This record gives sequence, structure tokens and C-alpha cells, in this order.
Amino acid sequence: MSWTDERIEKLTKMWEGGATASQIADELGGVSRNAVIGKAHRLGLKARPSPVKANEKPVRPAPAPKKPKPVEAAPAAPEPKVEAPVVRAAPPPVAPAPRAPEPAAPPVAADDAAPVAPKGPRVVSVGPGGFLRQGPGDQQQPIPPAPPRRLVPAKPSAEIADKTSLLDLNDRVCRWPMGHPGEPDFHFCGDKVNPGFPYCVEHCGRAYQAQLPRGARRPPPPLPFGGPRVR
Repeated sequence: MSWTDERIEKLTKMWEGGATASQIADELGGVSRNAVIGKAHRLGLKARPSPVKANEKPVRPAPAPKKPKPVEAAPAAPEPKVEAPVVRAAPPPVAPAPRAPEPAAPPVAADDAAPVAPKGPRVVSVGPGGFLRQGPGDQQQPIPPAPPRRLVPAKPSAEIADKTSLLDLNDRVCRWPMGHPGEPDFHFCGDKVNPGFPYCVEHCGRAYQAQLPRGARRPPPPLPFGGPRVR
């Protein structure tokens, strides 16, 4: 609803008369309490003090004074009784009975004396890997090293007694294998090498062969399973 001159005049009259914003809104009808407060502020009407004060503290009634309790008189302490000291006669001294002489213990040799175990609880320390660390009394004596053994070279078998073995190879003897590895008489050639080659002249002729011309070459053997598949 719009604010007409009649409604504004009625609002101003009731505001100055002390009516609340809710009462004015009910009287005008069609407006809310907040709309009445906003219109009064725009009209420049006198603001009203708030009934609630922010810094005001509620006054509490002072507590009633407590009545002092009557102090009772403490009972008088009884006087201590003093007893006369009683003198007793000291008993006559008793002579100690003579003891039988103890047999002397046989001397114990230093080597035969057994180690005395320390008294008290045994402390065991656990290492980071979960193993138990040994204490000074738990460590064993170091094991003495075994005496050095004399290495005797093995005698070659009768099959290769006078032949060149793997241990006899060098840059000056032929390295052509003779036989098959694993056989008892397997050895190497052992003759003088051809200069610049690892084999002798005879075995160089078998190891290095000249390439034949294309016309003299033999055809390659047939491939297994009928050769490559032709698509």
C-alpha cells in the first residue's frame, strides 16, 4: 500500500504520541513494523531511546549477612601425671660358651677355581633387528685360526700327461682344441703359432678359408618345413 498524505499525517501523530511501531502498523494496516520504522526515519522524526541498554548490568540483591556461630569454650586439658622412676637391678653378665675349632678348608688352585656368577637380575639388550646383544660375560672366546694348509698341485692324468692343457695356454702356442670338452683326453694343439694369428699354420688353413666366387658357391641347403610361405 502506498503512503498517502493522510497516512503520513496519522503516522506522525501516533509516533509523537508515543505509540509503538507495531501499534502504528496495526492501525494503518497493510504495512509492517519495519516499514513504519523506515518511513519515520526518512521523515526525520525524533528517534526513540531503546528500552535495552547494552552496558547496563542487572543489579543483584546483596546476600544476607550470615550469623556468626557461637564459639564453644575448649575443654581444659588434663594435667599430665608424673610417675616416679623405677630402678631395676642389672642382670649378672653371662660368659659366652666356648666354640669348637672349625676345620681348615683345603687350598684351591687358581686354575681349578670356578667363576662366580654375578648376583642380581640379568640385563639383556635387544638390538634394532630383534637380536639379543651379548653382555661382557656372554661373549665366547675367539676361535683360534686353523693352521695353514700346503697346496699341492694335482698330477695330470695319463691321457694328457704330455699334452697342452687349459692352464698351459699362452700367446706363443696354438689354441686349436683337440677333441671335445669333457673327454679325458681333451687338450689343445700346443704348436708354435703363426705370427699374428692364434693358431699354427696348419690350423690357420682350416680356420681361415678364402671366399669362393659366386659361380663356384654351392647352393644353400633347403629350409625345413618346405621353406618360406609364398603369398
